[in-house]
Amino acid sequence: MTVMTERPRAIDAPPSGSFEEMLRIVEEMDTPAGYTAELIRGKIVVSPWSKLRYLRPMRRLRAQVEAHAPDGHVTETSPFLFVFPSRERGYGPDLFVADETAFDAAGRHADASALSLVAELTSDSTKDVDWLDKMATYGRIVPVYLLLDMRIGEVNVMWDPSPKGYRSRTNVPFGRPVRIPAPFDFELDTSGFAIEGEGVDPEVEQR
Repeated sequence: MTVMTERPRAIDAPPSGSFEEMLRIVEEMDTPAGYTAELIRGKIVVSPWSKLRYLRPMRRLRAQVEAHAPDGHVTETSPFLFVFPSRERGYGPDLFVADETAFDAAGRHADASALSLVAELTSDSTKDVDWLDKMATYGRIVPVYLLLDMRIGEVNVMWDPSPKGYRSRTNVPFGRPVRIPAPFDFELDTSGFAIEGEGVDPEVEQR
């Protein structure tokens, strides 16, 4: 029996396995319900899906992003795996916007070049990967990265990817609007993102 925890957990994999072999293992894994498997730093990492109390902010975020998504792009929270071959990574974002033609292909993973936006709702257990590994990888190819820090109650917007990572970044506490850049171009209302007991900015609460 596999014992799962509330924190990401690396599992054993062939020590000399290629990226393609690791990807095959991830795709063939019988991941327990409520968990997702990703390829991070040469390891297969099994993580729990978002907390139940993240549902409302996730729905509010999805509704706004979907209304401004580029033509032909879909907005989803389904646990699909997107592959970044040059970085040997495979991620399943909490929320993503991608060209719907990417899902016409056979197989169980999609090319990350189809992504126009990714969003991660980070907590203590996932913050290191979301802030470091994922930001470095997304920052080379994904036009917009939204990182909602649920612990401190803040949304971070990164855009303008380059070979060295995102060139532009801004952040606001939950409760204040923030501009989402092209190809979306809209003001994101973050007033419904705060969760009782987690990361509420006292100044925002009083407004």
